[in-house]
Amino acid sequence: MKIKKIAVIGSGTMGSGIAAQVANAGIPVLLLDLPSTTGSRNKIAESAKEKIIKSRPPLLVEKNKIDLISSGNIEDDFHLISDADWVVEAVVERIEIKHKIYNKIEKARKPNSIISSNTSTIPLKVLSEKMSDDMKKNFCITHFFNPVRYMGLLEIVIEPINDKENIDLLKSFCDEQLGKGVIICKDTPGFLGNRVGVYAMQVAMTEAFKMGLTIEEADAVFGRPMGIPKTGVFGLYDLIGIDLMADVLKSFIKELPTEDPFHEVALENPFITKMIEDGYTGRKGRGGFYRMNKEGEKRTLESVNLKTGEYLPAKKIDLRIDDKVNIKNLISRNDKYGEYAWSVLSKIILYASSLIPDVTSEHNNIDEAIRLGFNWTMGPFEILDAISVKFFVEKDQNTKLNKFIREKYHGQNKEWYGVTQLYLDENLNTFRRITNIMGKESKDSAKIYNLGNNTSIVEFTTKANTLDDNSMHILSEASKNNLIIINGAMQFSAGVNLNYVMEYAKDGKWGEIEKFIFNFQQTCKNLKYSEFPVISAPSGLAIGGGFEVVCQSDYVVSHANVVLGLVETLVGLIPAGGGCKEMLWRWMQSEESNSDPNFAPLKVFDLIGYAKTATSPNEALPHKFLLEKDKVVINRDRLLYESEKLLEEIHKDYKPPKQPVFKLPGSAVRDKMHEILENLYKDTKILDHGLEVGKQLAFVLSGGNTSIDKELSEDDLYDLELEAFMNLVQMPKTQERIKHTLETGKPLVN
Repeated sequence: MKIKKIAVIGSGTMGSGIAAQVANAGIPVLLLDLPSTTGSRNKIAESAKEKIIKSRPPLLVEKNKIDLISSGNIEDDFHLISDADWVVEAVVERIEIKHKIYNKIEKARKPNSIISSNTSTIPLKVLSEKMSDDMKKNFCITHFFNPVRYMGLLEIVIEPINDKENIDLLKSFCDEQLGKGVIICKDTPGFLGNRVGVYAMQVAMTEAFKMGLTIEEADAVFGRPMGIPKTGVFGLYDLIGIDLMADVLKSFIKELPTEDPFHEVALENPFITKMIEDGYTGRKGRGGFYRMNKEGEKRTLESVNLKTGEYLPAKKIDLRIDDKVNIKNLISRNDKYGEYAWSVLSKIILYASSLIPDVTSEHNNIDEAIRLGFNWTMGPFEILDAISVKFFVEKDQNTKLNKFIREKYHGQNKEWYGVTQLYLDENLNTFRRITNIMGKESKDSAKIYNLGNNTSIVEFTTKANTLDDNSMHILSEASKNNLIIINGAMQFSAGVNLNYVMEYAKDGKWGEIEKFIFNFQQTCKNLKYSEFPVISAPSGLAIGGGFEVVCQSDYVVSHANVVLGLVETLVGLIPAGGGCKEMLWRWMQSEESNSDPNFAPLKVFDLIGYAKTATSPNEALPHKFLLEKDKVVINRDRLLYESEKLLEEIHKDYKPPKQPVFKLPGSAVRDKMHEILENLYKDTKILDHGLEVGKQLAFVLSGGNTSIDKELSEDDLYDLELEAFMNLVQMPKTQERIKHTLETGKPLVN
């Protein structure tokens, strides 16, 4: 059997998200909900489709995928599930309703079709208790995380009765076509992700109350310094819903044995109970631990005092550490923040390790669940490995060790977890050991790993993986072998490190900035003209300088959830690492350019001038941010594997590309660009500095002081990019834009 058609019953947030991701995979999907009492009988499911189209961030890789979703209702159209190879139930979390749905499914389903529930709270044995053995064999839980398109984790919960062939089929389908990191779980409360993730949240919250930390202090520690999203614990509580979290905890208390340590952190908190009673349920309510106070035009972020319940303006907490995750240093601090970090992390590690082997036999599964389901940079065991088992055991003699920790402490294999665990093997079952080959030098901004077969991997390691001089050095060194540029982090690269640029600008060190940009250009040339093939495998943000690295690689193996584009004009600059040059050349290969020499410069002027981005490979192709030869991978865990496979195909016959020759119209097209700018300025769509940035960009893309009969080399274009960049970076209004973006994360229009 193959999964060729899917039915989803329930068009709420999760049901809609699952249906959208199925459509993203190019698979027809039937979306059913209750019949409407007003208007069209299918109104509820049809409204869900409308919400999918309008969703932000977008649930669909391209809007026309919506045509793969057909809508209906469970009274008139239930018989249509007989065509489905997989039926997903995603209705409200009430067992009596689910049992009624399963009864209907059993009568209408195709023989041997797979049936699953998206529940996160109800045990599998309870869901299936009224089913026939035949349906039980093909029934499981498929626990997706929200939002479905962007969260990589999928937990498949099974029982011994399950048909192994069908479960393997479902696992492969969800991995290869839906792009999920699939973990097979036992039927235990909370499965893996929520069991450990919710426990971690509760520990972080409980210890903050116990130790008298403010919510800002707790979130500052239990956040980016630990490799955890910046929402921290209280911010995440608000995002999920404080009342919903209370219900989740009640479910855990009900299902878990009394001796489970979860009970210690899941006790009812009178402070939180009162917040719920008063309507402070998080972002969906009046506010939560944080709220936005709106007085007239003024908006002030406030936080609640955990002792008094009073809301006051939120304070920014400076932990006086750099952006890098160094957990060992964090938990070694002799202050309340170090004490809090250790208390929280030690309990999380002990709890996670106590679940082996009863809940799962593989510690890797827990790490994968936490990384994919909660967006941690490292799971509990990766953290344990990073600080070392020896350090963990010997730091606090009062820590009560479990069997797993004792065995690792007394065992002979000190490298029990490996050098890096970011990449899975080709079967996506076990992590691979990849060796760092550049030692201490590579730890500042990027790392080089030896993959074998004369192949290196480069990972960027700065905040948002921004690029600096050290990144350039690492890339240039790595380009002396077959090279794959990839990241296990959320972002590929958000571009050149603007803090780096501003530090020089503040002191008027223009020569240093020029040297830095020139070095970046040389690095991009080294990548493009290396004797060995270079593959970029971006996921998340690959914008600005990050995109310039991508577009000058020989091939791109892109994740489906990638964001590509040249956004430098938003900070008052222009691309200067070859981005202007490369996009010009790509558009000069189009048919329109054969008859119109102005076509390519004007097209690129539009793309870069408006800082256009593509939020999927489908959007990237029409912009030529990606090319037809590039590959797309829907499962992020497969990026390295697919890159290696491609490298194997191309490296034997590889020859570096020939250097391009440019013929550009000069002032003939620049006058048209200026006319566009003047009209935008007249309509106040751009202001004074926007006009200046546009003129500098126009000078580069027109070829400067050239004409259509002259030939320009690639170096000539690089020189134009560098000149324009240096002109702009010295302008106070560009520096204002950069400063504003660094402080607020938003562009400044000036």
